[in-house]
Amino acid sequence: MTHKRRVGILTGGGDVPGLNVAMKAVVIRAQDHDVEIIGLRRGWWSVVGINPADPQTIKELTEPLPLARVRVIDRTGGTFLHSSRTNPSNMKPEDIPDFVAEGDRVTKDNGHVDITGHVMKVLETLKLDALIPIGGDDTLSYAARLHEEGFQTVAIPKTMDNDVFGTDYCIGFSTAVTRSVENITAVRTVCGSHERVGVVELFGRNSGETSLFAAYLADVDRSIISEVPFDLDKLIDFLVQDRKSNPSHYAIMTISEGAHLEGGEIVQTGEADAFGHQKLGGIGQIVAQEIKKRSGMHTLYQQLAYLMRSGSPDSLDRMVAVSFGNLALDQVALGHTGRMVALQQGNYTTVPLPMVISAKKTVDVSALYDPENYKPKVKDMLGKPMFLY
Repeated sequence: MTHKRRVGILTGGGDVPGLNVAMKAVVIRAQDHDVEIIGLRRGWWSVVGINPADPQTIKELTEPLPLARVRVIDRTGGTFLHSSRTNPSNMKPEDIPDFVAEGDRVTKDNGHVDITGHVMKVLETLKLDALIPIGGDDTLSYAARLHEEGFQTVAIPKTMDNDVFGTDYCIGFSTAVTRSVENITAVRTVCGSHERVGVVELFGRNSGETSLFAAYLADVDRSIISEVPFDLDKLIDFLVQDRKSNPSHYAIMTISEGAHLEGGEIVQTGEADAFGHQKLGGIGQIVAQEIKKRSGMHTLYQQLAYLMRSGSPDSLDRMVAVSFGNLALDQVALGHTGRMVALQQGNYTTVPLPMVISAKKTVDVSALYDPENYKPKVKDMLGKPMFLY
């Protein structure tokens, strides 16, 4: 009797609209290949928190996903399987469950511990033949590790920052920009009523794409992105002129959370997570305060933050999520491994999964941005793909 293949699916890192859509697509496509899909709860914590000798932990952190279970999940945002920022190859000793065997713990130079040996035992216990992890570069970096260990892995890129290297597009980006444009347009009424300079700070970590494209589509006066350090006095001079030339006597700008002043550093706070990232944010507030201090203009500072990644996905993210889900399951069924589904120049394709950790994806400043005037500027539209990436 032929063994029915079992494929695990999980979501890691920050949630974005479209995750549930992608998971539903995987389950539907699996019916064509006679594949059983098993949901793993809480991202990579699922394979950390499962004790192979304790069926209760398996019950808590896994869930079979028949068609009936996923029938309506695409109608909401977020991830019904939940998420975490767990990195099994870089665990703090105090975060490792007691049941993880000493032989499965490899202490690293930084004092953290790699428990991939335990993870491999969990995957064997669950009788999984392959994994489809959905995540950003952090989550997928561990997927690449499992591929190196010989486990079949096909990944789906998601992040509202759109900064996964190897693909032009990640699930969640379109909705994040859509939400940003809607909120920028809405906040104009307050800026105009009170004749203020609006400073809208956007999530995006070290990629300026959210700030750039939201500014491009909302037609803001100035846009500061992570890739280009900025001169504050120069920016303020621009905004003074922008406000004067506006009949409603206001100006508005966007700024990436990872932006920094010329000669300055990125604003980061808190303890680094399992992937070495501190919390970004606050540069917009600093800029808003300095604008008022140096020019006397009143400001309105607005962090869009989690509003950018909340709620249901827009049509573009639905389209990409369904297509990525179908493509990923097909790759698994074909026996391919160590691949990430991707979009390049508007075409669906796959790329080697290790590519995710080979470089960082950033804005093509020379093609899409005017660093002298702090504005989005597409130098030449001819031949550009629809998404401009």
